[in-house]
Amino acid sequence: MHAFARLAALSALFAPVLLAAPASAQDVAAGERSWNKCRACHQIGEGAKNIVGPQLNGLFGRPSGSVEGYSYSAANKNSGITWDEAVFAEYIKDPRAKIPGTKMVFAGIKNEKEIADLTAFLKQFDKDGKKL
Repeated sequence: MHAFARLAALSALFAPVLLAAPASAQDVAAGERSWNKCRACHQIGEGAKNIVGPQLNGLFGRPSGSVEGYSYSAANKNSGITWDEAVFAEYIKDPRAKIPGTKMVFAGIKNEKEIADLTAFLKQFDKDGKKL
């Protein structure tokens, strides 16, 4: 096989992998659209307040049940969870499965890409609601 033929064969083999790579990147704008599913109960950003659910500023790295002024369920307060990307991804798929007894009534987000995008959107807000 000539060098050109080998190169063409390798290009054909790896092109789908290379082309798919950007599609798995997190998309903050898509995450903001996904946030619309959350905003009926939660706020984020400067001036965010606890409403039906706690405000979500600085979510990642924060222990579950720790937002001042929000009345959490005992299940949430006693879960021992510290929010990180993996825990959030598992939780948002089915909150009541991850924390039985939680007050959060939400069908969940099952799509991995949507979860990654939502995570990217949430991670841009520090504990004071300022964008990083």
